[in-house]
Amino acid sequence: MLDLEVIPERSLGCEQWEFILGMHFSQAVAIIQSQIGIIKGVQVLYSETDPLGADLVITLPQDGIRLIFDPIVQRLKIIEVYNMKLLKLKYCGVTFSSPEVVPSIEQIEHSFGATHPGVYDSEKLLFVLNFRGLSFSFPVDSKYQPGYAHGLGSLQFPTGASPVALRMALYTGSVLAETRAPPLPTICLFNHLYLEEAEVMREGQRTRGLRLKVYTEGPPRLMEPKRQRLTREVRFGDTCQDVASALGAPSRVFYKSEDKMKIHSPNAHKRVTSRRSDYFFNYFTLGIDVLFDAKTQRVKKFVLHTNFPGHYNFNMYHRCEFQLSVPPDRYTSESGKLIDVAAAPVAITAYTKWDTISEQLKPSERPVVLNRASSTNTTNPFGSTFCYGYQDIIFEVMPNNYIASLTLYASESPQHPGV
Repeated sequence: MLDLEVIPERSLGCEQWEFILGMHFSQAVAIIQSQIGIIKGVQVLYSETDPLGADLVITLPQDGIRLIFDPIVQRLKIIEVYNMKLLKLKYCGVTFSSPEVVPSIEQIEHSFGATHPGVYDSEKLLFVLNFRGLSFSFPVDSKYQPGYAHGLGSLQFPTGASPVALRMALYTGSVLAETRAPPLPTICLFNHLYLEEAEVMREGQRTRGLRLKVYTEGPPRLMEPKRQRLTREVRFGDTCQDVASALGAPSRVFYKSEDKMKIHSPNAHKRVTSRRSDYFFNYFTLGIDVLFDAKTQRVKKFVLHTNFPGHYNFNMYHRCEFQLSVPPDRYTSESGKLIDVAAAPVAITAYTKWDTISEQLKPSERPVVLNRASSTNTTNPFGSTFCYGYQDIIFEVMPNNYIASLTLYASESPQHPGV
C-alpha cells in the first residue's frame, strides 16, 4: 500500500517521487515507469476522435489514483484519489486516512483545519468539503437533508454516523470545476529547454528555418529559481555545432539505419548505400528533430511533432507549438471556376485539421502510407498514417484528420546560410 503525502494545490507523493500539478504527461509516465513492481496497474484513457476535447487520463486502479491532464497543454491539472481505502494519506506528516485512521468529516476537519461550509449535492447524494486546492467528497444518505443557519448549509449526523470520505481531489485555485493546468513548475524544468512557440521562417515557397521562443531554469533570485526566456534560431545549412550552441545538447542522437520514404525519391534504385549515416538531434522537450547530412554535416531537415495520443510516437515528445503561414493556392473548383484566395495566408498550427488545410492548399493528390514499427516489435497498434507533400513540407496525417508531424526539408543541398 502506497504511503503518500498530500500538499494542497501542489502535489501527491513521497520522498522518492511525487506527482506535481502542472507537470507534463511524459514526466508522470516516467515516474510510473520508475516504480515498476510498486505501481502495478496503469490505464491511459483518451479520445481518438476528439483528442483536444477530452482530458488525457492516467488511472492507477490498484492504488485508486487518477491523474487528469489538460488535452491541449498536456500538463497535470487534477490529482484525484477516487478510492481512499487503497492508500495511506498524510498531511504535514500526520496520517488522516489509512486502514487504522478513518477519514470522517471530523477527522478531515481536525487534520486540515476550519474551512467554509460544505456543499451538498442532492442529485449525487454527496457532501463536498472544500479547502483551497483540495476537496473531499462524502456519500450521504438521502434521509440527511441540509439544515440552514444564518444562510449557511450544514448537515447534522447522529453520533457515530458521520460519513467517510470517498474521494479526494487536488487542484489549483479554489473551485474544482474551474481549475486549469498551471504552468510547468520550476522544479520540473531539470535545466532543459522547453518550447513556447516555434515560428517556421519562410521566404516565398521555401522554408529557411525555425525561430524558437523557449524557456528554461534561470539564475535564482532570493534563493528561489526563476524562469529565463530566450529566442533562438536554427536554419538549413547550420552545422551541428551551430545547433548545439543555440539549443544545447540534444536529448538523444539517432543515426538513421533506413529511410522508409527513399523509394519515392527519383532514381532511388541507382543510389549507392553510403557507409556514413545521416543523423538526428532529438530534442524531446521541444518536440523537434533536426536531421544532419552525413556528408556535409549540415542541417537538411526539421521534424515537428504534435504528440497526439493514438500516434506511434506519443509520449516521446512534448507538443511542438508551431506556427506556419503559407500563401493559399489558386486552383480550379469542381465546377471549373478559377478560385483566387490570394487574400489571407493559410495559418497552420499543431491543432489545425487536415481537411481545413487541404481546402486552401493543393497538396500531392495521393498520400504515401506510412506504417511505423520498431526493429524489435513489428506490430503497430495505432495503425498507419498518411503523408502528403506540399512544396518543401510533408504533412503526416492521422486517421482522425489531425497532423501527427510536420517535416520541413531543404529543397537543395544544405549549405551554410551565409554561403
